[in-house]
Amino acid sequence: MSIEKEEFQEKLLSWYKSGHRILPWRDDPTAYHVWISEIMLQQTRVEAVKPYYKRFMDALPTVYDLKEIPDEKLLKLWEGLGYYSRARNLKKAACKIVEEYDGKIPDTYEELISLPGIGDYTAGAILSIAYQKPYPALDGNVFRVLTRVFANPVDILSTQGKKEIRDLLLSILPTSDNSSFTQALMELGAVVCIPSGEPHCHECPLKHMCIAHQNHQELLYPVKSAKKKRKIETRYVFLITCNHKVLLRKRPETGLLANFYEFPNELVEETTDVMDEILKPFSIHPKKIEELRSCKHIFTHIEWHMIGYHIEVEKETDGIWATLEELEHIYPLPNAFIKYKQVLENILGKSTK
Repeated sequence: MSIEKEEFQEKLLSWYKSGHRILPWRDDPTAYHVWISEIMLQQTRVEAVKPYYKRFMDALPTVYDLKEIPDEKLLKLWEGLGYYSRARNLKKAACKIVEEYDGKIPDTYEELISLPGIGDYTAGAILSIAYQKPYPALDGNVFRVLTRVFANPVDILSTQGKKEIRDLLLSILPTSDNSSFTQALMELGAVVCIPSGEPHCHECPLKHMCIAHQNHQELLYPVKSAKKKRKIETRYVFLITCNHKVLLRKRPETGLLANFYEFPNELVEETTDVMDEILKPFSIHPKKIEELRSCKHIFTHIEWHMIGYHIEVEKETDGIWATLEELEHIYPLPNAFIKYKQVLENILGKSTK
């Protein structure tokens, strides 16, 4: 079955313009808005991103504001979104945009790709959506739609596979309205040709030309090579409290969760008495130790299995002691500890009644 380029474009664009999701970053798709939204949407659901995007834009409406925001305030704005290197790279890129491009986000692929945190997909999204250039933007949704429509069995995680689908997308790009075309492909993959479960083929404007659909093989695509297993770490997490405050520590400037604040925690080693080790540096003498719930947090390559402890002490020692209000508004806490923050709220809430 042959697929006509013009028919593909016409069917897709007609479907998109007849009714698509109303998303805040689509209201005014400037390069800044597209850039911020696409970075936020990496590995994150649309519904989860919406309130963060609004809060971010209210606080940082321009690239100049993003350049000037202190790191801790930026991380606080991003708190809960995860993958925090995204936020750090946004600020690094903003500094470069202001200093080297007079505050204008570049409109060429070579310049965009040179900015921290901007890869092939994000560059393509900015060029096509904001600048209306015929440039391919390949995210998971687009890979899924194209491999199914063309029944292409290439491994989309391989370099060759990515290049093959990229070339395919290039061959069907329209000469005008690339903004709508790019968003239409993404939209189709998000709401019709969905990533999990049976696709909604009866709603698809391309169903009559989709080879996978015609062969009843939609779920065979896209093809992905097996991922490496995550490393599992067991950690003790300590909620050390005194006078309605909790002890925090700041993580190093580099590495996992850099510059975030955290509840003291330690990797469990069979040969280590973890409880003694964590208490020594703070000269803490517990008057109460209570085991808490276990929690799990998944990073890209590591999985933390955490066991919590509430330790109440007689007096504050050296370190960062924060109230719940300060924890809420001042100290950025990574996603990994959010469930223990909720436990802490119950502990300190009861102690104030």
